[in-house]
Amino acid sequence: MDVFEIIIALLLAGAGLTALSRRIGTPYPAMVALAGAGLALVPGTPTLVLDPELALTLFVAPVLLDAAFDSSPRDLWANWRTVTGLAIGAVLLTIVAVAVVAHLLVPGMPWAVAVALGALVAPPDAAAATAVLKQLRPPHRLLVILEGESLFNDASALLVYRLAVGAALAGSLSLAGVIPLLLVVTVGSVVLGVVLSRVLLLLTPRIHDVAIAVVVQFCGTFAVWMLAERLHLSGILTVVVFAMATARRAADLVPARVRIPSYAVWEFAVFVLNVLAFILVGFQLKAILSRIDSHTLIEYTGIAAAVCVATIVARIAWVWGAAAFSRWRCRPAPDGTAGPRDTVALSSRAAVVVAWCGMRGTVTLAAALALPTGGADGPAFPYRDLVLFTAFFVVLGTLVVQGMTLRPLINGLQLKDDGSVEREVQLARVETLRAALSATVEVPGDEMSGLLRRRYEVMLRRAEAELAGHGHASQEAGDGRTFNFDAEVARRATSAERQRLLALRADGTIGDAAFQRVEQELDLEELDLQQLAPSSGPEGAS
Repeated sequence: MDVFEIIIALLLAGAGLTALSRRIGTPYPAMVALAGAGLALVPGTPTLVLDPELALTLFVAPVLLDAAFDSSPRDLWANWRTVTGLAIGAVLLTIVAVAVVAHLLVPGMPWAVAVALGALVAPPDAAAATAVLKQLRPPHRLLVILEGESLFNDASALLVYRLAVGAALAGSLSLAGVIPLLLVVTVGSVVLGVVLSRVLLLLTPRIHDVAIAVVVQFCGTFAVWMLAERLHLSGILTVVVFAMATARRAADLVPARVRIPSYAVWEFAVFVLNVLAFILVGFQLKAILSRIDSHTLIEYTGIAAAVCVATIVARIAWVWGAAAFSRWRCRPAPDGTAGPRDTVALSSRAAVVVAWCGMRGTVTLAAALALPTGGADGPAFPYRDLVLFTAFFVVLGTLVVQGMTLRPLINGLQLKDDGSVEREVQLARVETLRAALSATVEVPGDEMSGLLRRRYEVMLRRAEAELAGHGHASQEAGDGRTFNFDAEVARRATSAERQRLLALRADGTIGDAAFQRVEQELDLEELDLQQLAPSSGPEGAS
């Protein structure tokens, strides 16, 4: 009962720290990480050991699906070289740098353990960076790059992590079988993610109850992860592919009255899991501190600080090096002829921000907690206490040092939103309203259909004025929300809006960021119309 009471209290504290972090402009994981570290120092707090097999499934699968579901394939493809470089190149450089530093400081540490430590701390967590960036409204492309990197660097880092852990426990690893294994795992994970997405999409239209839909979504996420792991594939890559494939069709299959509450539940769940991850690491650190003396603690701290510096420097070296290479490749010819235009090259200011957005988070913590503790199932992971201590130190250090300085850095660089998403939102509003107006035919003598059509005409004039840059059009009354109208006409109009929005995303006219904003507006409009109009059938049932 003590553990439960502490967790409830810390969840409330986490909510308070999150509210405080938003007021002062720092990532909420930084505040929660400090609370988790403080927990390890509080006398009388119990120790708690989490089942290693549960750690990655519980903390990574839902958080990763939530991020992948909102990602934009169009924007990721436009920035694929930058994202791939960060997700593979920066991760491998970090693994090598950390492994070398750890092995030099602890000569007795096997290389497999050092590589596993490097893989643990290699993948940054975009949630911490974007929590600050979205408040500051930088160029949308920076958010796309960081969020895209976070989807795929987890997969690359944890593939290396699994191989290194297996080698550390077995004592050896056959390099000849690694590359074919990676190819099989990658292809198999992609295929499995697509197939499982199709299965879920067959069930989705048959579920109209919000509670059942949310349960199916969460259980489906864990089932996808566990099935991939049972088949010895990559749970992370499978979940990413599953989420992205599902997102392309779910908007057309899930009704608004199910989507709105389910999104709210997911947001809550991701927040709780992030807070719990830091709390559980605090419990783990409590057990570690009880087993070591002050001299060993100083030694652990020195090693962890060196690894943290290596982690930060490796990312900076990769990002600045890649950006410099892009600028060199695009240099003008000696005769003054313009060089090739690198459409994915980062400007020097953008490179500084991307290099500094290397905060580590939930994936690092969950993978560290997943290291074998030893027992009936097999031996304990060598140097487990040192690796776990170092992983948490890197998470805490990057969140505090980088996370809390990110806002002044961006303000100093004066990186501003380029307005690309807002323009796409305005375009989508105009196009969807035109579709609704076309679907709303005024019936002679039918006052309600005429009022509904007038409503869309007024809204379209306002949207066109905003798109043209003239601000808001007349705020005359007549938005259609204060009178009753024919339910079938209203349903036909909202359906036309939604289909047009889906078409705009499908042909690449708008990205997912704009799509999600307008989709939310249509969802609220649809619920509003259902309340005002008499309806029948499952869509209108409450």
